[in-house]
Amino acid sequence: MNEARKVAIVTGAAGGIGRALCETLARQGHAIAAIDLPGTPIEEVAGSLGEGHGAFACDLQREADIVTTVEAIFRHFGRIDVLVNNAALGPTMAATADTRLEDFRAALSVNLVGPMVLAREVAQRMGPDGGAIVNIASLAGIVSNPKRNAYAASKAGVISLTRSLACEWASRKIRVCAVAPGYVRTPMVAGLERDGKADLARVRQRIPMGRMARPEEIASAAAFLASPAARYVTGTVLTVDGGWACFNQPGEAHPPVDGVPPAELNRPAEVSRPRVVVVTGGARGLGQAIAAGFQSLGDTVIILDRDVAGSAGENVFAVDVADEQQVVRVFADIAERHGRIDVLVNNAGVADRFLPVGEQRAEDVMSLLDVNLSGTFLCAREALCAMPRPGGVILNIGSINTFLPFAPRHAYGASKAGIDMLTRCMAGELGPEGIRVVTLAPGYIRTPGVAALEQAERIDIMKIRRRIPMGDLGAPADIAEAATFLASSEASYINGSILYVDGGWTAFGDAGDAAELSGQ
Repeated sequence: MNEARKVAIVTGAAGGIGRALCETLARQGHAIAAIDLPGTPIEEVAGSLGEGHGAFACDLQREADIVTTVEAIFRHFGRIDVLVNNAALGPTMAATADTRLEDFRAALSVNLVGPMVLAREVAQRMGPDGGAIVNIASLAGIVSNPKRNAYAASKAGVISLTRSLACEWASRKIRVCAVAPGYVRTPMVAGLERDGKADLARVRQRIPMGRMARPEEIASAAAFLASPAARYVTGTVLTVDGGWACFNQPGEAHPPVDGVPPAELNRPAEVSRPRVVVVTGGARGLGQAIAAGFQSLGDTVIILDRDVAGSAGENVFAVDVADEQQVVRVFADIAERHGRIDVLVNNAGVADRFLPVGEQRAEDVMSLLDVNLSGTFLCAREALCAMPRPGGVILNIGSINTFLPFAPRHAYGASKAGIDMLTRCMAGELGPEGIRVVTLAPGYIRTPGVAALEQAERIDIMKIRRRIPMGDLGAPADIAEAATFLASSEASYINGSILYVDGGWTAFGDAGDAAELSGQ
């Protein structure tokens, strides 16, 4: 075979999500090693992909089978670059008192131990350039449900395994991420409905977007995480649930739907025209890189920034996002000129002064919140007036401080936590209107702002690098890649989620350094 062609292993390949994973990765140029149980139609799956793919029968409850199968794949293809751990035993929906121990252990064996053994064997055969492992977890591993004890516990275990492996293998250039799907229209879910274990009409009413996911929507998220575009993403768990986890109140998240929504069955036709994209704080740093990313796709990009010195053009506006009159005026002007706003990227933000709380004045804290949090809300509110329904996207730029605040950066951490919660609230509210809202949370990125902090001796770059499992800061282009993906049709079921692009920072919970930096 062509040794330059990357090889991807997909487990559970004969199922709904598995087939979509195989098809998506094959379209991206991977040779597929399709794995499923003996007796499943994996030969048919591999054959449908064209030449150069292979089918391999394996029982994930048997460690010896896994070892033999991975070695057979390696001998056949000569390399392994990607593993997608997708195979799983579904929930039994049995009451705790009625669940047999052997059934509980079987779920752990297939859903948790099997993926760990597969990852172990695959990692040993990845080359010096590393590779990517994507585990298909579940929303059930994040939010609990009655009578799903073994399944939910195993998927929570997969999420923890994802993070710990990401930290252990970062030095080997092996990235480990997870996708946590909500309800997906698969044969397994259809079986739950057929057996009276799921009422899909009620399920849809519980999802802000009003429908279940198509298998391809899970596959596209996994394919992104496995791709070079996500080269600074590891230890991340990306929820793909239509906003399910964002809805936290009595009642229904979406009005009743008659029958099956068309978008649950088929991908809607895409609009071919260039999108109108507004990027706040777009004149420098991350905002500038994000703006360039959208421009490279042919989109019309409008830059809003408080300081536009050095930037020029009819689509560059000097705006203070904390000033309501300015924001209202500029968004009205954009709507009048362009007729719509398809994507808003709320990137504008300021850093705090690194002062102990005893030296922080309320007016200084409020000044930061006015830009980082109130400004984000204000721009979203005004952009909504011109957003198409369905189809609009709001992307809020958060931070690793959303999850792990730093002392004494109290105000900054609070503002970024507020941004993520704002994302979730809006996702639950706007999902029924067809508008998606997502948080993108960068770690330490090599920007002029970070360079200024280093020069002012506010941060120690070498100390920071040792704290990052991947051992280095990210590049602005890494954030731009994530932003363009999240705003694309490939992310059409990602709503209310947060994607960390941080080199594994938020996955590391051990004592000491996360990375060894030799000779630097």
